[in-house]
Amino acid sequence: MAESTQLQQAQLATILGPDPAPFETLISHLMASANEQRSQAELLFNLCKQTDPDSLSLKLAHLLQFSPAQEARAMSAILLRKQLTRDDSYLWPRLSPTTQSSLKSILLSCIQREEVKSISKKLCDTISELASGILPDNGWPELLPFMFQCVSSDSPKLQESAFLIFAQLSQYIGDSLVPFIKELHAVFLHCLSSSTNSDVKIAALNAVINFIQCLTSSGDRDRFQDLLPAMMRTLMEALNNGNEATAQEALELFIELAGTEPRFLRRQIVEVVGSMLQVAEAESLEEGTRHLAIEFVITLAEARERAPGMMRKLPQFISRLFAILMKMVLDIEDDPSWHTAETEDEDAGESGNYSVGQECLDRLAISLGGNTIVPVASEQLPAYLAAPEWQKHHAALIALAQIAEGCSKVMIKNLEQVVAMVLNSFQDPHPRVRWAAINAIGQLSTDLGPDLQVQYHQRVLPALAAAMDDFQNPRVQAHAASAVLNFSENCTPDILTPYLDGIVSKLLVLLQNGKQMVQEGALTALASVADSSQEHFQKYYDAVMPYLKTILVNATDKSNRMLRAKSMECISLVGMAVGKEKFRDDAKQVMEVLMSLQGSQMEADDPTTSYMLQAWARLCKCLGQDFLPYMSVVMPPLLQSAQLKPDVTITSADDNSDIDESDDESMETITLGDKRIGIKTSVLEEKATACNMLCCYADELKEGFFPWIDQVAPTLVPLLKFYFHEEVRKAAVSAMPELLLSAKLAIEKGLAQGRNETYIKQLSDYIVPALVEALHKEPDTEICANILDAINECIQISGPLLDESQVRSIVEEIKQVITASSSRKRERAERTQAEDFDDEERELIKEENEQEEEVFDQVGEILGTLIKTFKASFLPFFDELSTYLTPMWGKDKTPEERRIAICIFDDVAEQCREAALKYYDTFLPFLLEACNDESPDVRQAAVYGLGVCAEFGGSVIKPLIRVALSRLNVVIQHPNALQPDNIMAYDNAVSALGKICQYHRDSIDAPQVIPAWLNCLPIKGDVIEAKVVHDQLCSMVERSDSDLLGPNNQNLSKIVQVFAEVLCAGKELATEQTASRMINLLRQLQQTLPPQTLASTWSSLQPQQQLALQSILSS
Repeated sequence: MAESTQLQQAQLATILGPDPAPFETLISHLMASANEQRSQAELLFNLCKQTDPDSLSLKLAHLLQFSPAQEARAMSAILLRKQLTRDDSYLWPRLSPTTQSSLKSILLSCIQREEVKSISKKLCDTISELASGILPDNGWPELLPFMFQCVSSDSPKLQESAFLIFAQLSQYIGDSLVPFIKELHAVFLHCLSSSTNSDVKIAALNAVINFIQCLTSSGDRDRFQDLLPAMMRTLMEALNNGNEATAQEALELFIELAGTEPRFLRRQIVEVVGSMLQVAEAESLEEGTRHLAIEFVITLAEARERAPGMMRKLPQFISRLFAILMKMVLDIEDDPSWHTAETEDEDAGESGNYSVGQECLDRLAISLGGNTIVPVASEQLPAYLAAPEWQKHHAALIALAQIAEGCSKVMIKNLEQVVAMVLNSFQDPHPRVRWAAINAIGQLSTDLGPDLQVQYHQRVLPALAAAMDDFQNPRVQAHAASAVLNFSENCTPDILTPYLDGIVSKLLVLLQNGKQMVQEGALTALASVADSSQEHFQKYYDAVMPYLKTILVNATDKSNRMLRAKSMECISLVGMAVGKEKFRDDAKQVMEVLMSLQGSQMEADDPTTSYMLQAWARLCKCLGQDFLPYMSVVMPPLLQSAQLKPDVTITSADDNSDIDESDDESMETITLGDKRIGIKTSVLEEKATACNMLCCYADELKEGFFPWIDQVAPTLVPLLKFYFHEEVRKAAVSAMPELLLSAKLAIEKGLAQGRNETYIKQLSDYIVPALVEALHKEPDTEICANILDAINECIQISGPLLDESQVRSIVEEIKQVITASSSRKRERAERTQAEDFDDEERELIKEENEQEEEVFDQVGEILGTLIKTFKASFLPFFDELSTYLTPMWGKDKTPEERRIAICIFDDVAEQCREAALKYYDTFLPFLLEACNDESPDVRQAAVYGLGVCAEFGGSVIKPLIRVALSRLNVVIQHPNALQPDNIMAYDNAVSALGKICQYHRDSIDAPQVIPAWLNCLPIKGDVIEAKVVHDQLCSMVERSDSDLLGPNNQNLSKIVQVFAEVLCAGKELATEQTASRMINLLRQLQQTLPPQTLASTWSSLQPQQQLALQSILSS
């Protein structure tokens, strides 16, 4: 060991010694392609860094300055930059002051001497990297004067380098440049207006755009408005000089600006967008250039948060852009391989233009909405449909399908025209047009459903059925089958059932077709039709299942993998639709096949795995506890899929070598700072599927899932923070309460292999804090609501086991959630002040705010659960939260927020009783006012709260009883009180009135109020309150309450009538105990009442009530 260290010491001494050759060799080995040589060199390089960072840095700098070899200079620029990056290997603080100042001056002299452009760029990167670390603390006072000097020099090379550095510094440490805003403005303006060198201009454009983005005040940004014409000229000159590569760089910079600072462009939007559309229309330009110009305009349209409504103010441009996109969608060849349908290749004959046009139509419609796009489409599409060329018909149908999602609300209002347009083309002579028509129906079924299904099933389904007979064109047949899938996904069984005979028999014919694509389409359609028709599918089961099993067993070679996978999907969905009894015998066979497959080796890209995971879970849902014996086969591979590591590659964002790979469908790339991260999506999807399935099993098997908890919990808990994929997080979140519940049930039922409640406590201590922490970091509002919901369910399952510090952390997090939500709402309110804000934006903001209500809803639920669980001991926390909750009572808040705030107080009053009396002074005035709120939900919560206060408020509420009565009276006497929207508020008001009669009789005029209460009975909307109120009535009759019965028992017939209605409603309106007490009371009345009174009481009932009562009383 000592020898090897000595050897290394000797090597280091040589490498860092006076002779330059060994160091140059080391650097060339670092670039070697042979792994062995390279890793040896890396080891030595890192040793140099540890033992003598000064010498190493100066050696690199020397190479950079004097090496004749370009690769060596480039490599040392890169290596220096890595040493000067502020991460684990940051070298700068370890260098002596003399080395530091040498390095700074060498870097600046290299930038002046270096002739090779690519190395200059790397040098700029190195300088920017170092400067971003030391400039803010005044560690490089010479740098900015040097850069201003370069910019005003007459060397284009130096000008370009200085601008490249300015651009990077704006990104890294923009604040340090802001003090020089005046000088920078002058420099930028001068260069963009008068430089003749296009590279310099692009570098300046890059610097300007990066600098504008780092300015936080809009006043500062406005000072750069006057640069915009010169910035646009830079682009146009490059195009006019045929310099398209430069123009494309410029366009990419403009796109970045449009995405981050769209309002900077607003004052000159007409000129800017006009120029961009000219570029997009210029057929002499390269496709790539035109696509970038379109991307710019679409990016502006999409910049909703920063410039709401701005593009909708320019209808003439939207019309031009739509026309450009339509022309792009015409760019399609009639490729023979499309007709043979041997391969999946759906886009045979489609050009780059075609796919960009298609994608942009979709994005344009989503960002601008139907009120803007539908008029433009209605103006342009008819000419396409009337033209003789098939490409034009095809383009119109493709466009309709693409804009449907963004225009759904407006298109639903004009369904007749839309559907007629599409169905006419089902008869077109050209198969590609028929395909496009079917494609449009499929898309419209998704985007305009279920309206389309309800109104047009009698026209659409027969048309699709007819298209399935097009044996000349298998691709059309297959697509018709997949449109049946889209149609039935948004469809109720009653619409679908009448067509099942025809559709199922056609799909069975397609299943036996020679073309695999057609078979796959038929399988997916059958699966969906079964799923949508549920038990109605039973009559086809015997005809369908043998075919499905044949495919499952026989489709074994590699080319049929997808077919077999889809047969699993279809079998499991059919099984779920028809139910366990019908499916049981086949299920056993199917599971045997799946088990043998499970054991076989599959290739990484085999779709079978993910289909199989889902099929197992459906079989479990279908078979319930009968599935338990298979769990030992299913779980190991499922856990393996759930534990997949994301396949991530990290490269530097300015490294262009890997751009070619980014076309790969299965890779998704995101750029973070100067890193580009590529993630293999298939891995993520398999992981998400697996996590969802784990959740399904826990949900379905309950205590049966217990044996797996110890493996599943440690797999899923870390995934609560898996930020690469939302579905994975959602699944992990939903699984948490399921795992707790499974453990609790297993322990309660004695199935927990000897474990007791301490196990639940351990599990809860693992899960609940993890959920709270995940909530703290969760970027997505919808998932925040999901996490709150999961925490709530966990507290319901294991609440009493939580300790004080866990409750505290939940409460702290709730404060965070309320604050974050309020500030998001505030930002939206600020958006409504933007110059171009319009109705469409208002609509979208309303939708976003509704998502916030989901969050508030969950907050209310959790607080309710905590209050129910801990009662008065939760009140200190409630006091802390009151500053967050009290504003929610405000008139400026949404009805939903007011309702939640009231419900929280209702819970406190009901659960904490005497301990809650101290809050009455604060909350009762709000409560009384809210009883007559516009919103029926708020009224319901408020009158319910009054009932609670009447029951537990004792002397504190006594002075307010009269006011309370008049408030309740307004609700009960309202002319529309019994309409569906208002019935819950009415029922709760009646119940509250009953509580006042019960607990505060001495404060009211009982002979008046009690019969008035009786007249409101029975209540039927709120079945929970109904049971309480009808029980109260029963008790009053049992003790012959004189105010209730009235003088001479005149209210008896009303009481009998109420009893009759309650009893005839079955178990809905009274508990079994109350019902049997009512029956006893009626029997007593039969025996004690004078016959006359009895007869008149009976005659007041409806005939069917008389019959029902007679049978109830005689049984």
